[in-house]
Amino acid sequence: MKRSCKLSVSLLSLSVSLSVSLAGCAQNLSPQEQALVDVKAYIQTNMDELLAAAQAIQSDAPAPDANGWNAQSDAAQVAKMKADWKRARIAYEHIEGAIAVLFPDIDVSTDERYDGFISTSPDNYLFDDQGVTGVHAIERILWSDSIPSHVKTFEMGLPGYKEAAFPKTEQEARDFKQKLCTRLVADIERMRTDFGPLALDTAAAYRGVIGSMNEQVEKANKAASGEEESRYAQYTLADMRANVDAGIATFNAFRPWLIAQGGREQESKIQAGFARLQSKYQSISGDAIPQVPATWSSTNPSSSDLATPFGQLYQLVKQEADPEHAGSLVNVMTQSADLLGIPQLPQ
Repeated sequence: MKRSCKLSVSLLSLSVSLSVSLAGCAQNLSPQEQALVDVKAYIQTNMDELLAAAQAIQSDAPAPDANGWNAQSDAAQVAKMKADWKRARIAYEHIEGAIAVLFPDIDVSTDERYDGFISTSPDNYLFDDQGVTGVHAIERILWSDSIPSHVKTFEMGLPGYKEAAFPKTEQEARDFKQKLCTRLVADIERMRTDFGPLALDTAAAYRGVIGSMNEQVEKANKAASGEEESRYAQYTLADMRANVDAGIATFNAFRPWLIAQGGREQESKIQAGFARLQSKYQSISGDAIPQVPATWSSTNPSSSDLATPFGQLYQLVKQEADPEHAGSLVNVMTQSADLLGIPQLPQ
């Protein structure tokens, strides 16, 4: 079952109306066509980076030996893999919407959370290419000795829970490198190959940015329960930053078209909305969402909880994602999509 906090809409979808061969004659493109070509190029670049990072994780995995490997005896290699993983994570968050709609099976195998996988079937072996797979399966192993206590508490309550661990035997280390990592590389290679001939759709590309703001709120909400996405590495704020960066890149591709249609006012307000989010994200040190107050309630947070760093982040993200809040990022982007005549996405 697909996890509930995946993007409800996508930055990308199939379209028979625009061929990607337009990229070869860019000087003749309309602003709308150029926007789609630019978005495709952005996604392609990040797919290439994602593949390179996944290959690096596999290459940097320690050679299997009788005792497997861990963060003490193989500190340098584990540090390299963690850096490779973060590279992959940023690239993935830049293109998550595209993968979710075009390659739903690959989206699951590469980015499903642990609880999503074991909700259908337990997985008692962490290192092969079956059951729990993808970036979070690898993350769970790499950070197995430093998983936050609230994350452990959440996962221990799941039916079919298996404690995270480093490879302890030569077979486990070999399977990590040759099965789990190979599966991730193969999935990304297949996705990258299949993406080449696809064309883009304006509704999904532009309104997908609007819908993706909902995931920002959900990622913040889930931090309180230990269900957040990059929970083992405590990297979810970095995920959110990357999501916003992808939104900005997509919007920038559409800016000339919006301005040509008389949307200069909306363009300025949208730029300001993205700047507000970036400023808040950059004001928080590190890659983790700020600590959630012990008394936090997403339905009725107290004024004191809202005054904490987490509360301030939550308030801003929720406000910018509110379509009814005048001047919010989603409110103004919806106005601009209507101005451009971009149709609504199917429900």
